[in-house]
Parts: sequence; C-alpha cells; structure tokens
Amino acid sequence: MPVSQQRPLTFFGVAFAFLATMLGTTLPTPLYPLYQTQFGFSQLIITVIFAAYAVGVIAALLVTGRWSDQLGRRPILLGGLFAAMISDAVFLQADGLGAMLAGRVLSGLSAGVFTGTATVAVMELAPSYLKRHAALAATAANMGGLGLGPVVAGLCSRYLPDPLWLPYLLHLGLAGLAMLAIWQAPETVTRPERIRLRLQRLSVPTEVRAVFVPAAIAGFAGFSVLGFFTATAPAFMGRIMDVSNLLAIGVVAGLPFFASTVGQLAQERVPLSYRLPLGCVILLLGVVAIGAGIALASLTWFVCGAVVAGIGQGIAFRAGLGEVVAASPLTRRAEVTSSFFVVAYVAISLPVVGIGVTARLIGLQATGEIFAALVALLVLMALVLLRRQRRPVMP
Repeated sequence: MPVSQQRPLTFFGVAFAFLATMLGTTLPTPLYPLYQTQFGFSQLIITVIFAAYAVGVIAALLVTGRWSDQLGRRPILLGGLFAAMISDAVFLQADGLGAMLAGRVLSGLSAGVFTGTATVAVMELAPSYLKRHAALAATAANMGGLGLGPVVAGLCSRYLPDPLWLPYLLHLGLAGLAMLAIWQAPETVTRPERIRLRLQRLSVPTEVRAVFVPAAIAGFAGFSVLGFFTATAPAFMGRIMDVSNLLAIGVVAGLPFFASTVGQLAQERVPLSYRLPLGCVILLLGVVAIGAGIALASLTWFVCGAVVAGIGQGIAFRAGLGEVVAASPLTRRAEVTSSFFVVAYVAISLPVVGIGVTARLIGLQATGEIFAALVALLVLMALVLLRRQRRPVMP
C-alpha cells in the first residue's frame, strides 16, 4: 500500500505509541501505598523513587535530544519503547529500593525520548487534512497518557488481582502493540552521509532572558503541582483525607493532566498577550484551593484545586513555551527549548523530595500547606515579572 494511503493509520499508530509510553510513566502512582506496606518505605523514600524518573527524563533530553535528526525517528522511538518495556520487567520483579529506582530511571528515559521525538513524528506523519490537528493529537497523547496511567493502575488494583503485577503486564502488552505501530510507520528523516551524535546544549541567550525567566518560573510552579499529585497525592489523600480507595487516588492523581490538556486547548481562544498571565492567575487559584484542601482535610477542595491548577498549568505552559520559542533566534531554538524542559522536569522532582524531607520534620499536613504557599509565591513572582516586562515605556 502506498505511504500516502497508510499515513492516517500510521499517524494514529504513532500517537497511540506516544500515549502508551507516557501512560507507563505514571502507572505506579496509586500503587505507592502498596509498595510502602510491602517494603516498609517511608514517604521520603517514595519521593526519591519518584524523583529518579526526572533524572531519566533529563538525561534522555540532554543525550538523545537531537539524535532523531541524525538516526531517524523510528530507531529512537523503538529505543524509547524498549526502555519502557525493560522498566515494566524491572517493576514486575522488584524486591526493594534498588529495583524500583532502576525501574523509574528507565521509565524516565523512555519519557524523555518520546517527549521530543514523538511530538515531531506525530506532526510529520499527519495527513494533509489532519495537519491542523497534529499538535493537538501530540498534546492529547502526551498529557492524556500521563493522566491515564494512575487511572489504569487504580482500576486494576480495585477490581483485579495482583495489583503490583497486572498493571505492568497490561502495559507490556500496550508497549508491544506500540512497537508494531512504530515498526510499520514510514521514516520521515533522511540520514546524513556522516552521522554526528551530539549532546543537546543548554543555554538562554541574553536577548531571550526577559521572556524566559517569567515563563520558566510559571512553568516551574505548574510542573511542581503535577509532580506533587503524581508522587504524593496517595499520601495526602490517605493520611489527611482518609481516602484508601486506590481507584479514587488514581483518578485524582490523573485529573491535573487531563485538565492541563483542556487548558492547552482553551488558550487558543485567548488573545496572545493575555495567555501567560491568565494561566498564572488560574494556576494561583488552583494552588490556593489545594492548600485549603490540605488545611481543611477537604477532598472537595483538593479535587477542585487539582482541576483548576491543571487548567492553569496547561495554559501557562503552552503560552510560556510559545513565547520563549518565538523570542529565540532560529539557530538556537533547540537549546533554549531544552533548557525550558529541563527547568520543568527539575520542578517535577526537586519539590517532591523536599516534601518528603520536610514531612519527616514537621508532619505531612503542615508540609503540604507550606508547599502550596511556596508555589503560590512563585506564581505571584511570575505575574510581577510579566507586569514589569509588558509595562509600556514612556517616550
């Protein structure tokens, strides 16, 4: 069959592979209480296990960020899927901290490979009549997969046996199908005669910093919230709100990612200059609601905060990234974009480790309140910088 006729199928196949890979990265979220019971982990150890994921993501972004332009999309995506499948295998036989750390690093490597390469591949393989929806498909696959991971694991643990086995076996099956989809997809890159594999540089040119700093601060705040829900939602819901249903925990942990997708779509209806400030304001309201939910031990406030903060994060992230890319010189966009993503993934990991350390000293509830207050201060800082940046200069 000609490639032109295969393209709709391969387009959806690569999007499915993107979704399946990202789904696997958040699969352990509602299972953390079970691991704590089985291995006697503290909350600090759980946050360290989660943070290992970000180490893998950042390593993949820096090392393989530009490889697909040299080697082609298919081999890089197949490598990412292979890392995801090894991660599943490690979790299936996990017998303690070392195996879980290794599994999370491998999961992060798969996510780091797919974040950039799969986004480009989905857009390149979109048929002409779907081109304008390609970015939406990539966003939905990315965030939708991240949101579905906790839900799928929660469903398995609620209604099926062996909750520490079955989710990973299911994901292995999905990853196998994704392998077939990538294998059948046409290559969109012509390899150069001389392949040069280089590390991705990180830098922000001086002329871009005024735009980069508020966008990066807002991105840090938003991704901190995503990391908070992915790593510590089970602890806060279980210990403070007395919720032990792993399906409910999985759904709440996935809500910010679904809401982020909605926010990224909704921002297109907002005038360009208002997008990032609006995202910050909505994110601020969501963080305040999360803090109220923790302080009052209210699941309602906590869930509302997850949704509102997710929408704000989606708007702020997409608007901030767009402004940073637009302000960057064409020859340096890759390194500036990579710098922005590194800030985002540091935000996913570092604050949750801080939560684990602080909770040992002052308790989980007070730690959650302090986290919400600090993220709110970051968002306010971004708003102040945006206001100064966009204030008209008098002649």
